[in-house]
Amino acid sequence: MSKIKVVLWDVDATLLNFEKAEKAAINSLFEEFGFGECTEEMLQNYMKINRRHWEALEKGTMEKPQVLVGRFQEFFGAYGLDVSKAPAFNELYQVRLGDTIVFNDNGYELVESLKGKVLQCAVTNGTKVAQDRKLEKSGLIHLFDQVFISDVIGYEKPSVEFFAPVFEYIGDVDKSEILIIGDSLTSDIRGGNNVGILTCWYNPQGKVKDRDVQVDYEIKDLNEVLSIIEG
Repeated sequence: MSKIKVVLWDVDATLLNFEKAEKAAINSLFEEFGFGECTEEMLQNYMKINRRHWEALEKGTMEKPQVLVGRFQEFFGAYGLDVSKAPAFNELYQVRLGDTIVFNDNGYELVESLKGKVLQCAVTNGTKVAQDRKLEKSGLIHLFDQVFISDVIGYEKPSVEFFAPVFEYIGDVDKSEILIIGDSLTSDIRGGNNVGILTCWYNPQGKVKDRDVQVDYEIKDLNEVLSIIEG
């Protein structure tokens, strides 16, 4: 019998290849807004800006509306693009993010294989518009037992408040039997640490652990989760 009874899945950059969806969304919108080509160098710079904004949100030093629009304002400003277009760009970006669905490591089949064996929930900091679209188009919505989106909850991972409705839904399960799986040390792993559950860091690129967090399991391929769950 598995000691893991509940799996909390991060979505972006864990089950789904967020980078490919992100690039496709930005490239299509650059064309639509008449901004010309968004080069690979520009995309890499945007990703750094975006990561910094989301980390500020996780630390509580920035509000979500500031993150969503502010990242594009900073990005556009760096390349002399029309900063006033940032709100409209971001609004369409949330929709376009769901247009490109690419799974990491046969993630769909993995979640499908675990359905009914363990309770599986999505725990994501994405916006409701973007995540609803991704989960529907990917088919994951039909595999998860429940979905928890920060936009709906009103709090972001890694805050304890984000996990309150998660635990309410899970019910009487020991925390040593709950595993959160995600790519982010600052969001998923720290979030797991904050609420005292097991953590699994999805680290396909072999990055160095540069944050003071407790990682119980580290994997390079999502399918390694099976051996963890089977104990």
